[in-house]
Amino acid sequence: MTTLYGLKVSYFTGKMEGYLRYKEIPFTYRSMSVEDFTKRIPEKVGARQMPAIELADGRWMTDTSPMIDWFETHYPEPPILPADPVQAFLCRLIEDYADEWLWRPAMHFRWSYPVSATLLARQITDEIAPDVPIPGWLKRWRTERRQKSNFVDRDGVTPETRANVEGGYVTLLKLLTRILETRPFLFGGRPTLADIGLFGPLFRHFAMDPAPGVIMRETAPAVSEWVYRLWNARASRVDGPLVAGVPDDLLPLVKEIGETHLQALCANADAWARGDKSYEMVIQGAPYRAVPTSQYRVWCLEKLQERFRAVDDGALAALLGGQNALEPLLRIASPNSGYDPGRIAPFGSQSIPVFAQVRG
Repeated sequence: MTTLYGLKVSYFTGKMEGYLRYKEIPFTYRSMSVEDFTKRIPEKVGARQMPAIELADGRWMTDTSPMIDWFETHYPEPPILPADPVQAFLCRLIEDYADEWLWRPAMHFRWSYPVSATLLARQITDEIAPDVPIPGWLKRWRTERRQKSNFVDRDGVTPETRANVEGGYVTLLKLLTRILETRPFLFGGRPTLADIGLFGPLFRHFAMDPAPGVIMRETAPAVSEWVYRLWNARASRVDGPLVAGVPDDLLPLVKEIGETHLQALCANADAWARGDKSYEMVIQGAPYRAVPTSQYRVWCLEKLQERFRAVDDGALAALLGGQNALEPLLRIASPNSGYDPGRIAPFGSQSIPVFAQVRG
């Protein structure tokens, strides 16, 4: 039996659960303990990663994107990547944006607002560290302090960028509301990788955390409905067709990704090439400073370029160019992360975290 290790408030654990549930792949959930996170998981996969999966044959995996790709080869029906190569690439692009760009507002809304931070610090410590012999208030204080310091304060969220960080979430809700007015999932009658990718931040963070949850329920109830529709979806009973081509209502989301996520990937890749540990960037007029350089995100840009070039269809270039997303996608001619040269992900003890340094 496949065992999924994670936490019930975790961004990427929720994404992986949503995928496994939809595909009806049998698995057992196990709350990750402190010992799992600090010792067992790093020994198996190479880094403190959440979630991690142990297969029935004893092999370990981590990183949701390559894990989903692996499961798709073993449970191919119904596929979560559309047969249309342009749609399939857009699914990859949306997933990457959801994984790597929406992380910042998701963590900000969780840890910058006391109403969310207090609750989540309790939920996390109650699940991961119930038996750690430290007073509960101290465990909660340490968790809240650590998370905000590492993933908010040290990730470019400042008074100068806060409006952009929060505005990105509000913009996403508006864009998704327009899409979901006409169909139950982004590309039609059943979930695709685009839905699964967005499910990570939109389920366990934006929908469930108090501060962003109120915004979603009050301003974008169609998105709230989509979150739980996807959580309840099963491949055996959700089998509607996908739309033909790329609907016009998806284009503003592509434009938003070009203005935000792809610009950030380029700034990060430039910093990596220079050997800089941090970098500055201007996103939609907001000046982000001292953002930690990430080897993993250079790899994300590499993979997106590789997948773009594999699509033998000028329509994709035209579509991206029309939304000002083609130039930032290809701006860095040869991103070279040096990660996973043997293409063994999600297996092996070679995993790297998104952030090279996380303070305790």
